[in-house]
Amino acid sequence: MGDLNSAETITRKRRSTLSSAKGSSLQPLSDSHAAASPRQSLGDPNPEDESRDRREGNKPKGDKWRPKNDISARLSCHKTQQSLLSSASGYSNYRGVLNWCVVMLVLSNARLFLENLLKYGVLVDPVQVVSLFLKDPYSWPAACLVIVSNVFIVVALYTERQLSKGSFSERVGFLVHFVNLAVMLTFPAAVVLVLPSVTPVGGAFALGIYTILFLKLYSYKDVNLWCRELSTVKARKLVRSLSCPTPHHFHRGEHKVCYPGNLTIRDMYYFVFAPTLCYELNFPRSPEIRMSFLLRRLFEMFFFIQVLVGLTQQWMIPIIQSSMKPLEDMDLSRMTERLLRLAVPNHLLWLMFFYWFFHSSMNFTAELLRFGDRQFYKDWWNSESVTYFWQNWNIPVHKWCLRHFYKPLLRKGFSKIASQSAVFFLSAFFHEYLVSVPLRMFRLWAFTGMMAQLPLAWFVGRFLRGNYGNAAVWISIIIGQPFAVLMYVHDYYVMHYKQEDV
Repeated sequence: MGDLNSAETITRKRRSTLSSAKGSSLQPLSDSHAAASPRQSLGDPNPEDESRDRREGNKPKGDKWRPKNDISARLSCHKTQQSLLSSASGYSNYRGVLNWCVVMLVLSNARLFLENLLKYGVLVDPVQVVSLFLKDPYSWPAACLVIVSNVFIVVALYTERQLSKGSFSERVGFLVHFVNLAVMLTFPAAVVLVLPSVTPVGGAFALGIYTILFLKLYSYKDVNLWCRELSTVKARKLVRSLSCPTPHHFHRGEHKVCYPGNLTIRDMYYFVFAPTLCYELNFPRSPEIRMSFLLRRLFEMFFFIQVLVGLTQQWMIPIIQSSMKPLEDMDLSRMTERLLRLAVPNHLLWLMFFYWFFHSSMNFTAELLRFGDRQFYKDWWNSESVTYFWQNWNIPVHKWCLRHFYKPLLRKGFSKIASQSAVFFLSAFFHEYLVSVPLRMFRLWAFTGMMAQLPLAWFVGRFLRGNYGNAAVWISIIIGQPFAVLMYVHDYYVMHYKQEDV
């Protein structure tokens, strides 16, 4: 009997030991005790590692596939999932498709480029580029116009200083600013129209500089006016002006200015050269100049400007010269063929110009001046509406229109539709101003093209969505620009060359 009792005691101890081991293997363990888990000590694989190995097609470490799990995997091989090209799949990595499109674009245009070389030879001539800006090497009218623009900058700064001291009333200051801005638009246009020595390219360059300065000085006037109004309101309440941040808003040693401490030559010319159209008293600044970034942008600027000039001389000019025949002498099919021939090189040059100007050049200027806001464009290529494209492809102009034109119209009681139409009208005016004045002819093709964006925006927003809307935006970009170029080429030919042919 004693032996039986001792055997039963040993059996109970073994059962309790096994049950405790089983219980401990099922309990969650911390990371520090994971290495000492009974399951791993017995050589069993980790379930997570095992499932990962099964997904990747690898054998589990330290063990073979269990027959039961292998049979279960063979019994079911399907699950609910979407095709990769479906929008519901959430898949977004189409890098290979993009590379394929780039390769096909290069191959398709390589044939056209070889045909161009065989037909016309090498047309790239750097001396011809200089002649586009200068007719007489000793006469630089466009450069002189740019230098004269400093007069308008100084007048704007002097007016704001007088307004800050109370020497000018608000009415007088408004009148001086109005005359200064009006002369900024009319004076260079009159010089370009009167002086025959100003080339179309040089005139467009000078008028572009004056247009940028016009928008900058308009913003400069508005912001300083807002600072005076804010200072007046805070002075009445006997509290600190919010035009300058309080000391606890200062960042490590950054120099902040308050109105009217911003009315200096240094501050004014920093704003003139900064890659923005909207003035602020304290711009966001980057901590330092990154030389590697600066040199990369500089290399891109020189590289792309050479490519733009070379493709224009080798590809665009022959097509334009072959399009000099008046359109009234051609049928519809011939006109369509001419438009499509012009569309591809024009669009390719436009894309290169966008990258050269909005990415390389503006980032180079921003890095050189330590200008912090580098959002010069957004994802306009994903535009599903015409409105989204115009809001995101040129952020500096969009910010200016929103801050100094669109929102002030809304505050004055105008509706959103009327305000949007006014913004498009202003943009159409400047497009026509920058094209018609240098060419010395007024045909309103650029103005009409911009105003046509309003019904196009309504149509795309109303009837097209998603990828269809994006395709409509791309078609309007690819076809609209060469159509306007073709119209101006036709009118320029009729004005200057048709009488010679007769």
